[in-house]
Amino acid sequence: MLLVVAAFIVAFVLLLYMISPLISPKPLKLNGAHVVVTGGSSGIGKSIAVECYKQGAFITLVARDEAKLLQAKKEVEKFAINDKQVVLCISVDVSSDYSQVESVIKQAQEKLGPVDMLVNCAGLAISGKFEDVEVDRFKKLMEVNYLGSVYPTRAVITTMKERRMGRIMFVSSQAGQIGLFGYTAYSPSKFALRGLAESLQMEIKPYNIYVTVAYPPDTETPGLAEENKTKPLETKLISETSGVCQPDQVAKIIVRDAVQGNFNSSVGPDGYMLSALTCGMSPVTSITEGLQQAAFVELYDRQRDSLFSCSWPSIKTVFGLAALGAASLTFGAYLTQK
Repeated sequence: MLLVVAAFIVAFVLLLYMISPLISPKPLKLNGAHVVVTGGSSGIGKSIAVECYKQGAFITLVARDEAKLLQAKKEVEKFAINDKQVVLCISVDVSSDYSQVESVIKQAQEKLGPVDMLVNCAGLAISGKFEDVEVDRFKKLMEVNYLGSVYPTRAVITTMKERRMGRIMFVSSQAGQIGLFGYTAYSPSKFALRGLAESLQMEIKPYNIYVTVAYPPDTETPGLAEENKTKPLETKLISETSGVCQPDQVAKIIVRDAVQGNFNSSVGPDGYMLSALTCGMSPVTSITEGLQQAAFVELYDRQRDSLFSCSWPSIKTVFGLAALGAASLTFGAYLTQK
């Protein structure tokens, strides 16, 4: 009897995997699409622009430093696949004045057409013990990391709803999934993006617009190099256990997930497990994703308190237990997303 039940469960899960593509969002074609990337002059943002350009997209790079923008433009243009593609540069601080952001987005749409995908990648990282971080730094991080994503999104959403299509991407961080030592100013600004994304997805899904939240680990970028100059020892020790990713690798994964309309985007097995453990009530865009979240909900409830107060080695232990407890379902879901 037990074997019959087990066989039925396996068959049911396999059936859901098979029909999942039929009800998942229709992939966005980047060839000829207009992609706006904020924070596009360096790091992950520039790599995302390159990845989209390789697939035939028209790119608008948005950042503050005009010199860096022009250099990034030259680098992106090397990867053109046809002579019609264009890279447009716009210098503006996306976190300071909404009217300015709205104006430059309007300019970009007049030149390259309606925005098909918005990548909110403008960000700033500051680490330090809570009492050592200047009070104005808390405000600055919320302005750049949160409002710097709210303003561009607000500027494109009306046109996307009118066209009943689009993709909106928020680049958060693994520090936006779990609070870590030294990130009392940074983590809340990245957690805020998830709250915005979840609420926004509920509003715009009927218009065939899909939101993706990316949670990259430490990535070799100018921003990380600058952050490391003042990073507390404890924070460095935690970060070193997970290694450093390359921006090109991270960009490929993020772009793939955004094109597919996946709500969560994570990098590597550790990132996937962390997303599974912290998914909570996040939206799902496929049966596969829903099954994966359901498999971990009990484990998440049991481990939540210890997970958010333990050291990184203990988190690794939780990851191992999670893998053992739901190996077949999780690994199957992971493979289907690759």
